[in-house]
Order: sequence, then C-alpha cells, then structure tokens
Amino acid sequence: MTTVRVCVCGDEGTGKSSLIASLVKDVFVSNKIQPVLPQITIPPSIGTPENVTTTIVDTSARPQDRTTLRKEIRKSNVILLVYSDHYSYERVALFWMPYFRSLGVNVPVVLCANKSDLTDNTTPQVVEEEMQPVMSEFREIDSCIRASAKEHDNVNETFFLCQKAVTHPIAPLFDYKEGNLKPACVSALKRIFYLRDRDQDGYLSDDEIRDFQAKCFDKPLTQDELDSIKLSISKTAPGSDMEKGVDMPGFLQLNKIYAEKGRHETIWIILRKYHYTDSLSLEDSFIHPKFDVPEYASAELSPVGYRFFMDLFLLFDKDNDGGLNDHELAALFAPTPGPPQSWAESSFPSSTVRNEAGHITLQGWLAQWSMTTFLEPKTTLEYLAYLGFEPSNARESLTTALKVTRPRKRRRRPGRVERNVVLCYIIGAPGAGKSSLLDTFLNRPFDLLYHPTIKPRRAVNSVELHGGKQCYLILEELGELEPAILENQARLDACDLICYAYDSSDPDSFSHVVDVRKRYPQLDEMPSMYTALKADKDKTTQRSELQPDQYTSGLMMSTPVHVSVTWHSIGELFVALAEAATNPSTAFPKSEEPPPDRTSLYLALGATTCAAVAAFMIWRRSTNSV
Repeated sequence: MTTVRVCVCGDEGTGKSSLIASLVKDVFVSNKIQPVLPQITIPPSIGTPENVTTTIVDTSARPQDRTTLRKEIRKSNVILLVYSDHYSYERVALFWMPYFRSLGVNVPVVLCANKSDLTDNTTPQVVEEEMQPVMSEFREIDSCIRASAKEHDNVNETFFLCQKAVTHPIAPLFDYKEGNLKPACVSALKRIFYLRDRDQDGYLSDDEIRDFQAKCFDKPLTQDELDSIKLSISKTAPGSDMEKGVDMPGFLQLNKIYAEKGRHETIWIILRKYHYTDSLSLEDSFIHPKFDVPEYASAELSPVGYRFFMDLFLLFDKDNDGGLNDHELAALFAPTPGPPQSWAESSFPSSTVRNEAGHITLQGWLAQWSMTTFLEPKTTLEYLAYLGFEPSNARESLTTALKVTRPRKRRRRPGRVERNVVLCYIIGAPGAGKSSLLDTFLNRPFDLLYHPTIKPRRAVNSVELHGGKQCYLILEELGELEPAILENQARLDACDLICYAYDSSDPDSFSHVVDVRKRYPQLDEMPSMYTALKADKDKTTQRSELQPDQYTSGLMMSTPVHVSVTWHSIGELFVALAEAATNPSTAFPKSEEPPPDRTSLYLALGATTCAAVAAFMIWRRSTNSV
C-alpha cells in the first residue's frame, strides 16, 4: 500500500473542512474557509508516521451533492466520519452508516467526535460509553477518537488512525463479536511462536523474547518492559507459568490484548516482519523467490542448506534415538502445510533410509532433501521459508541455501561432473529384481514375495565414492510409465545414468533390454551400465540373438555385473553406479570399433629406414676411400 485515500464525511457544520485545514496549516484557521476544500495530497514525510502518501478528499452532505459524495466514497480506502453534537451523533447510526452499506463499499470507517473543546467532560469512560454502542452495531467502524480543530487537539492522530485503518486493518485480525483473534491470525501467530522458540521447549525464554523484540521492532527490550509484558499476561491468563517463559497461550493472549486496546498495528508489524500479507498468507515472493536452473544443470543444497536441515533434525529428535518418529515429524512440520506433496507420492519415508523402528534417520533425512532439491528445487525453497531458514546476511535470500551445478551438456567429455546428487533409471523386465535392488539400497530386508511396480518408485541414499568423497544416488524404477518417460527427452536430460537390469535365471529377461534399446535409439546417447541380478540362482541361457556378454562386447562396453541382493558385496554395485554417473564418459556405448593402434608399425618402419640410411652412408664412405 503506497497511497491512502481518505474520504471525509459528515453532516454540515461538524467541522470537516476545519479538521483538514488544521492538519495542513498545523494551526486552527479562524478565518472563514470555503464549504468544501479541494483535494489535498500529503507526501510520506509530512504529518503522520505511516510511510504512505495520503490523499484527503473533503465532501458536502447537501442532497444536491450526493452524486459526487457517492463517487468519492467508492474511490476511497477509508472513510473519516465526523460528528460534533448529539444530533449529528444520532445521524451516524440513523443515516450515515446505513448509507455506506447501501453503496456496497467494504472499507473501514474512523469515527471522529470533533469540537471536543465545547464539551466539558471528555474522560475516557464518557467517550467509551458514547461510542461503544455504535461500534458494537457497525463492525466496519475501525476506531473512534475525540478531536478539536480549534485547539489542534488529536488532529494529526485522527488522520493517523485513518492511515492505520488501511495499512494495519483490524478486521483480518480480531472478531469483535466473538471477542477473539480470528483463526487465520492465530495460525500465523502460532507459526511465529514456533520459529522464535529456538530450543523447542514450548516457552519463549527471556533471551528469545529479546531476540524477537529486536527482530520485529529494531530496538532492545528493557527488563522493566519485559516484566510489564509478563504481568499483563499473568493478569489476563491465570495459571501461566512466567518462570519458565511465555508459552503459546500466553503469546496469543498478549496479541489479543493488543487488538482489544486498539494497538493492532503492533500485531501487523510482527506479521509483516515474518512476510505475511494483508490476507494473512505468506508473500509469494518470499516462499517462491526467483531461482532458475539452466538447461543441463541441476540444483543441490549448499553447505548452509545442509547445515540447516541437519540442525532441524537434531532439534526435533527429542528422544535422541537417531530417528524422527511420527510425533516428532508432525512437530517439525507444524509451521508448514505438512510434508511436501511429492513426498506423499513417493511413499515417504519408505523412499529413504530408516532405522529398525521405521523412523527416518539423519542420513535418510538429508538424502530426502537432497532428492527433493534435485527434482524440484522450488519445493525446497518453499519449505525453507515455512521452516524459518534465515540467511546469515540480511541482504541475502533463501536461495543461499541452494546452489546450481555446472551444466553437463557434453557427457562424453572425459572427467568428472561437478555433481553431488545423481539420478539413475533402473530399466528391466517385470520380475527382474529392480524393486528388491531399491530395497537393498535402503538397507531393507529381502522380501521373497513379488510385488509388481505400477507407478514410478524412487530410493535415495548416500554413497561413498573411491577416494572418500560422498554423493547422493537416486535410483528410480519406472514401472508402467517406462515408455512415456523414455520418450520424454526432458526426463532423459535430467537422468545421469541408465542401469539395464535383467534376471540371469530367467531366459526371457534380457530380451526386454534389447527391445528397449531398439525402440528408443536416443538411449545410445545416455551413459549406461548392464547388471545381471539374482546371480545367486543358476545362470540360464537367454532367449536372445546375442547373449548378454556378447551383446555388451559388441557395444565395446563392460560385460554385465553379476550381483545378488542376498550378497554382502551388493554395495559395490551402488558405488559403481555412482562412479559411472559422476564420470559419464566411462559409461557410453560405442557404435564402432576403435581405430587400430599402428604406433608399433610406425616405430618399426622408422627404425628400418634409419638403418638403411646408415648402411648407405657407410658404403659410400668405403667406396670413396678406395
């Protein structure tokens, strides 16, 4: 909001124009002024504290000016309704408020009792008794104030209330009829409490409250002010244990007090500091910052991002068992809409590493976020916002928790790609053992019962490469969507390696691999490996034109790796897959025989020529001497 348009309404003679003139001149204008002042625009630096441009429009209550009045009311952001005596006060409820409603406008109304210099008794109790009935009847009345244009009393404050009614509206926060904060406001404040409760003990300690004060209001909180806050909560919320700190009900009660006392701008300052909009939703630019991943590149968590998710895990692992149980996960995701939708679709937490009790481990937690960032970095950014990630530098954004890898368009170029997260598609016939391979990758026990894979399934875990470097390997079996995925070039571009798997004990298994490569020639441009699964069973001859060893040799590739999920050495396969994905030039099929090595021939010819020349020179010398 950069401009507030105030429409000043009220009966004739209530001092509307005098209020405006007193604001502009900063003194009461005793000379007679025109009945309706021209429109006035006040820049942000003048008059009132809110950093907005204020446009003030004076109006006439005469019946012949009703058309202009209607137009100005409909154009306004807030209405300042002025009365000055008993008659004009009665007209507020009998005429003005019903008239505003008849126009269908939905803007706040500030009620101003002008000419307070003519009233003897202006104590707060009298003012409340006078204004409370009409405020109770008309909920669109945001606030009330007594003012005097002649005495220049509360003039600036009156227009400040008009600004505040627009920039800090009470309607989204507080329900006067129920006398409670509205549900959306409560949800936002609960999330803020969660984010400030750094140790997650359910209380805001004195230090946490001071940090909260500094963040929201940019000024320190004295001990006296802190004691006053705790006293206010104790009086209105009996049973609160202030020794431990301010708990969630106490924090909500404090904000309710602010709303009841007309200090709702305090609540708005808090909400906006935490990126809430006027509709109490998080700003779209905050949860969806600009983050582009170039073609052939990928997104990964930066060291700062990994540190944040690791600290989050350790904070919520209350029983220190090395895993997050359902209750701990629910507490962790409390300030969010719940775990990401993609996690539910991938059957989280079965997509990553769990302990014996079935709870996700720290290794699995970091692997899951690594996969999420690789596949959908904007989801990770959104949850970083929900979960309260704050860059160390205030000028930086959420995107510091992520990094973009160098594009790897030329896969055949020798050398490693700069990636710590890689994706491998497992392609093979139904029943080849792909699901068991994924289970073993996640340290799950072998299941003898066959479960066909219908929709794609992913598994992610960390793998230690040769030399000690760690990377995250995502294995994905494609299920019944295999044809659609292999026809999608974008999906192939995102993939780092193809693993062709077949059942070495099933004679019809390898033919599926051959058929897939014939049907999708674009797979020739993908790094690949061949794996013979179920090697613990008797090997059988494949019903294929070429046997697997001959087929791979014809492509000038390594013969299939024979493994079984029941062998302890199965881990070597995952290391080999990760090595091939990070060093793709070593895993490409060759379409031609390499040119013969003629180096030895060239060396032999060179030696023979040199010997002949030497013999010729010796012969000539001997001839000349004779």
